[in-house]
Amino acid sequence: MDKTNDTRTIVIDPVTRIEGHAKITIRLDENGRVADARFHVNEFRGFEKFCEGRLVWEMPGLTSRICGICPASHLIASAKAGDDILAIQIPETAELLRRVLMLGQWIQSHALSFFHLSAPDFLLGFDADPATRNLFGLLANNKEFLRKGIRLRKFGQEIIAILGGRRIHTPWAVAGGVRDPMSNEEHAAIAAWLPEAKATVLEAIDVMKSVNDRYRKEIPNFGNFRSLYVGLVAEDGSFEYYGGGIRVMDGMGNTLADRVPPREYARLFEEKSEEWTYLKVPYYKSFGPAEGMYRVGPLARLNICDRMGTPLAEAERRTFRQLAGEQETVNNAFFYHYARTIEMLFAVEEVERLLGHPLIRGLHVRARAMINSMSGVGACEAPRGTLFHHYEVDENGVLQKVNLLIATAQNNSAMNRTVRQLAARYLDGKEVTEGLLNRIEAGIRCYDPCLSCSTHAAGSMALHVVLESADGTILDERKR
Repeated sequence: MDKTNDTRTIVIDPVTRIEGHAKITIRLDENGRVADARFHVNEFRGFEKFCEGRLVWEMPGLTSRICGICPASHLIASAKAGDDILAIQIPETAELLRRVLMLGQWIQSHALSFFHLSAPDFLLGFDADPATRNLFGLLANNKEFLRKGIRLRKFGQEIIAILGGRRIHTPWAVAGGVRDPMSNEEHAAIAAWLPEAKATVLEAIDVMKSVNDRYRKEIPNFGNFRSLYVGLVAEDGSFEYYGGGIRVMDGMGNTLADRVPPREYARLFEEKSEEWTYLKVPYYKSFGPAEGMYRVGPLARLNICDRMGTPLAEAERRTFRQLAGEQETVNNAFFYHYARTIEMLFAVEEVERLLGHPLIRGLHVRARAMINSMSGVGACEAPRGTLFHHYEVDENGVLQKVNLLIATAQNNSAMNRTVRQLAARYLDGKEVTEGLLNRIEAGIRCYDPCLSCSTHAAGSMALHVVLESADGTILDERKR
């Protein structure tokens, strides 16, 4: 508990219905107004350090264990870093299969975020009792919609299981390609799910549009500010998730850097540490820490791309971009949810397209080589945003240094600013209400932060909030 002179502090600990454990501290000034807000990440994982001394060929299997929600993203980024160190081009079939695996990851992760973690806020209301504003309350309120969401997430998980052998922590992708090709039976199993998955995603988009209309008066308070946006785009500027180059855009739609090779990410971004969180705070190096805040993930990807690569998703992207009005970008964090549903539609369409590729069932899926470079960078678009794996090795392929630039960290500054905006709008300095707490947590859930391998999707929320004066006197306290 912070007891800085002339302040009051509100602590929200833990933040619930996110993937991991965190707390929020809101600091008030002597007049009871919000002076600052911080999103604290309390967990320390240490993967960068304890991977030193391991062989580069081990890294995909090791780093896929960073997270149980998005293991395939770390798997692919790590394998691509290995490709770079081997200095080889993987077989085309291997790239096609890696892409399908990534899209399965997107579907299962986005479905979890939308249907399980955030839909209780949308469909039951921010002021609903937290004892029922959860998965079970949603089940009682709209059983069929939730059932479809569970099935959609299962589809994504099945893609990962069919290709990789298991739903999480699969070691299937390796430096040089993948371990196994796709069989005719596996191809047919994935294809059979597609009509149902597409229908569910289209329904989710319609629900999200109705949510946008229902909460149009509240939405302007949910992280509504200009920032920079970062993501990968293809050579022609279209939507990309596996390859391509880095594009940086400002909040007015101006391109600041375009199609920069992922190997050069370090010349664009810097990371700093803060004593109050284990989560790094990256920023756009040219603008410095204060002005270099940027966002990644679904909102960023739909802002920076010139077009989507599939017809239905592109039509929805054009509708989405109308939310910007006279601006060139959509700057409100609440619309991460809308962007997430559009990306699910893209993923289903793209899986369908890839399954029709003549090489998808090819048998040549791995290239082999020795160490040809002392460093390598692998980048891809994880569900939450751009992910970078950077490895330095010796001549035997033993890791000397590892740097992981994670999507949630890149959204760190924006999440903190979103909390400040919501607190300033809904906190009067005298009473800590459930509605306030629910909205602050919902603001964080816009970004779908992934902090560890656990999630609080069901049951009662454990929450302790304390309002404290400068001398340590407790002015208000709430537990649930």
